[in-house]
Amino acid sequence: MSAPSSAPSAPTGSAAAENDFLAPDVGQKPPGPTPSQSRFQVDLVAEAAGATEDKSPSSDASTTVPSSDKATPGAPPDGGDPGAGGEEAKGRFRVVNFADPTGAGSAASPEAAPAEGLQNGDTVMSETSLHSSTGGQHHYHYDTHTNTYYLRTFGHNTIDAVPNIDFYRQTAAPLGEKLIRPTLSELHDELDKEPFEDGFANGDELTPAEEAAAKEAAESKGVVKFGWIKGVLVRCMLNIWGVMLFIRMSWIVGQAGIALSCLIVAMATVVTTITGLSTSAIATNGFVRGGGAYYLISRSLGPEFGGSIGLIFAFANAVAVAMYVVGFAETVGELLAGVDAIMTDEINDVRIIGTITVILLLGISVAGMEWEAKAQIFLLIVLITAIINYFIGSFIPVKSKESVGFFGYDGSIMWENMGPDFRGETFFSIFAIFFPAATGILAGTNISGDLADPQMAIPRGTLLAILITGIVYLGVAVSAGSCIVRDASGKMNDTVSSQFMMNCTDAACKFGYDFSSCKQDKCRYGLQNDFQVMSLVSGFGPIITAGIFSATLSSALASLVSAPKVFQALCKDNIYPGLSMFAKGYGKNNEPLRGYILTFIIALAFILIAELNVIAPIISNFFLASYALINFSVFHASLANSPGWRPSFKYYNMWVSLAGAVLCCVVMFIINWWAALFTNVIVLGLYIYVSYKKPDVNWGSSTQALTYHQALTHTLHLSGVEDHIKNFRPQCLVMTGYPNSRPALLDLVHSFTKNVGLMICGHVRTGYRRPNFKDLATEQARYQRWLLKNETKAFYTPVFAEDMRQGSQYLLQAAGLGRLKPNTLVLGFKNDWRDGDMMNVETYISMIHDSFDFQFGAVILRLQEGLDVSHIQGQDELLSSQEKSSGMKDVIVSIDTSKDSDGDSSKLSSKATSLQNSPAIQKVIISFPHALLSFPVTLSFTRLLEASQQFRKKQGKGTVDVWWLFDDGGLTLLIPYLLTNKKRWKDCKIRVFIGGKINRIDHDRRAMATLLSKFRIDFSDITVLGDINTKPKKEHVSAFEEMIEPYRLKEDDMEQEAAERLKNSEPWRITDNELELYRAKTNRQIRLNELLKEHSNTANLIVMSLPLARKGAVSSALYMAWLEVLSKDLPPILLVRGNHQSVLTFYS
Repeated sequence: MSAPSSAPSAPTGSAAAENDFLAPDVGQKPPGPTPSQSRFQVDLVAEAAGATEDKSPSSDASTTVPSSDKATPGAPPDGGDPGAGGEEAKGRFRVVNFADPTGAGSAASPEAAPAEGLQNGDTVMSETSLHSSTGGQHHYHYDTHTNTYYLRTFGHNTIDAVPNIDFYRQTAAPLGEKLIRPTLSELHDELDKEPFEDGFANGDELTPAEEAAAKEAAESKGVVKFGWIKGVLVRCMLNIWGVMLFIRMSWIVGQAGIALSCLIVAMATVVTTITGLSTSAIATNGFVRGGGAYYLISRSLGPEFGGSIGLIFAFANAVAVAMYVVGFAETVGELLAGVDAIMTDEINDVRIIGTITVILLLGISVAGMEWEAKAQIFLLIVLITAIINYFIGSFIPVKSKESVGFFGYDGSIMWENMGPDFRGETFFSIFAIFFPAATGILAGTNISGDLADPQMAIPRGTLLAILITGIVYLGVAVSAGSCIVRDASGKMNDTVSSQFMMNCTDAACKFGYDFSSCKQDKCRYGLQNDFQVMSLVSGFGPIITAGIFSATLSSALASLVSAPKVFQALCKDNIYPGLSMFAKGYGKNNEPLRGYILTFIIALAFILIAELNVIAPIISNFFLASYALINFSVFHASLANSPGWRPSFKYYNMWVSLAGAVLCCVVMFIINWWAALFTNVIVLGLYIYVSYKKPDVNWGSSTQALTYHQALTHTLHLSGVEDHIKNFRPQCLVMTGYPNSRPALLDLVHSFTKNVGLMICGHVRTGYRRPNFKDLATEQARYQRWLLKNETKAFYTPVFAEDMRQGSQYLLQAAGLGRLKPNTLVLGFKNDWRDGDMMNVETYISMIHDSFDFQFGAVILRLQEGLDVSHIQGQDELLSSQEKSSGMKDVIVSIDTSKDSDGDSSKLSSKATSLQNSPAIQKVIISFPHALLSFPVTLSFTRLLEASQQFRKKQGKGTVDVWWLFDDGGLTLLIPYLLTNKKRWKDCKIRVFIGGKINRIDHDRRAMATLLSKFRIDFSDITVLGDINTKPKKEHVSAFEEMIEPYRLKEDDMEQEAAERLKNSEPWRITDNELELYRAKTNRQIRLNELLKEHSNTANLIVMSLPLARKGAVSSALYMAWLEVLSKDLPPILLVRGNHQSVLTFYS
């Protein structure tokens, strides 16, 4: 172990010197961090507890060495800096502190100097200061690194932390403080590295909106939070018990009878119960923030469904305010009409009363959730009193009420009312009228942000509210049907005479009344005719009126609060950018005042219309669409089988939730088929809009989980099926380096692999003494994002390797998954092969040989201008400008005119700032993203930048010339076919060139035409090259000889041993024997270049068979020279060689 840094001059071998630094003073306790101060919630080690006062003199001299730049009393007299250890530790470990307003624990003792470099008890102590001794007898040695945090976990010195809930909180979480666990780098990396970076595990990031909301919640003091009774149960009961209970339930019993009325209530309750169970499951699957139904759906199914439902759900609640207020205003209007106190006329009275009412409700809401909650409690008491009042009244038969059909409980009345008596209605129309009364189960969920414990409150409050309200509805149905007849005239003298008693069969006859006249002329009273029959039955009629007021106002108030809360959550997530102004909250409860005003305006507009019969079914359908998606969310999450789906509420079933979703959809069409269609069109339209906008959020939705699940399932399934020729796809491993380094290569390959086959951008990182794998992972994520932003359907796969060949072998072996593995290697032509180290050429050619060894096809793209634009400085700026903004952005870049390499460079060039003073640098401005790069620089660079973008543009009318000289299985023909099927290339015609003999030209052309027609590949022309074996021109042969001259071995001019030695050290050299042996093949490449210039000089793209070189027989320099002479001075040329397995077939 190294000498203690706190005493650099102490001799390490001396026991006395070691003893000098063993024990801290007994009275000096190292400051320990409080939970809110320390980065890790564990205790500092204090090992001096056993020290006694009878210490040796050497022990008395020792002190704790604090992390301070100042001298400490009792410091060692040898001039050693007591703060050195702390400073070194600070250099090695980045300490994260939290603010300590009290300043507690800032110094070890009154005598100790405060630690300036570290705050709040995050003390970093040197190793020796933590060794303890009792009288110099015992030495405690710890096998740890020097100068680190010495913290206690299980009583041992380690920074490894035990499980703690605070490690799992999101930043600025409202329920507690976020602690950061030690990173893997801090525990694992060598100490001379600087490995620390702040970051979150994948998916832990908060959006700016969420972080702001969480911060506001964390900072706010005295926030009003509700429990499950006040927050959920009361709200749900008030919302479910609407006016329907008092003015429609009795009529429903008259129409459908007791049995079918109970069935209607039961059906509605089943739908709401299933939805309640689904809501409970989602609400208990993690912390729930504000936003109610929108929050639950968006976090489960993603922003597309959440954004569409959130908007219509908020709108539905806003219009529901108008519905409930108009119901209240109509009741008040009837009362005024009863006492002859009409203000203007019926419609305008409703508007006046409604406007005044909604203004008062807005005042209660804006006053704060606390006032609103108190108002809800008062309204609930009134409502429950009214219900009790009705039931009490039903047990008190009054003689004066018999003429209006109320006789008290009687079996004959119950039996008569048991069956249906539909008059102009059907079972489903009655169900459609009743079902809106069962909605309102999300009233508590909608204020999820104001609940103390949403995970407990939402399931308990919602389900209990459904149970209680369902029982009351059933009770009212049975009660009304058992004591009130369907028709009554209200006339006291409609009694039955004794002689007609025998002919009277109605239940009223038993009580001496004959209401048979009601069958001819419609009567005013009875279940079928009087909506206010419950007021007649009740013990005290005005209380029922108060109950109606309570039911309407409470529902209106709940909707007036729900709409802004849901809308605020939607706006905070920035799903619809234009609505972000409504995200702002005010006051300690973050009240959405702007949302309240908007809701008020919408409600007031619909109140002034005063005709809500048309809008009511649409509102019901909006609510049902929300219920359907909540149910579907649970089914979807369960189906995705994500490990993150583990709700603590266990009483749900994925298939029951699916049934609930289907039931909700069915009910939508039962209530009103055109409203259901309208709702679906609205949801679909918003879904498409949000999908198109692609909001930058990641909520770990079940859609994401199911996509993964399906991808994994299909990939495994695909692996069990043998490949078939008909399903062959070129799956390309493209050696692009950084994806933005060779845009032309990327764009061309993407043109024929998009939506057809796999494309992997391979990148070999070389030249690193100690590869930084963390940087590799970061760059992988960064460039994958760039590909997505660039709308390139490809994967970026970087690897570290000692050289290019080793890296490409790694990629050839390991890239891909199952059947989704590359089968074709794509390279850029190495334009600078004659300028650099020839061993790079050896590596390049070896990569081609390796691809054939792995049974891959090989493709090489050559542009005369070059492919590599990575020597243009400012790549990072270009990258970030595309990531941050889709608009035009000017980026100053520099061009290093001293470099023009198209080899697969291992890394980008250095930044422009490091090359400012170079005479070879010229600054230009590029307007991005369309990359129409034109500026006054040297002609070669203008051409390079233009050429790099040429495959991004639509290709005009032209040709793709296919020189299919050798049968490689058909890949040379398949690639141009796939290209010309794409939109950019559809105007280009395929011309086919084949080799042949002069005396068989027509025969060869017909044979090829027959083959192409069998392959169903369109072509415009077939040319048979009869002069392919003609000798090339002498000047071209001479130019070739001159080109290869520097790379020849010339073994005839030296001794054999020297020649062999040179060949071993420079294996790329061309031997005389080899050159003579392959003279004919060399001449063919030169001749082919002449023919290419003659026939294809104007082609948009040439696709040609790649010449093969036998491994070990043809040197890399000769092979490279063949490729050079074959493809020079031509339009873009693609040299293709398949793996000689058929990729085309004419069989069905």
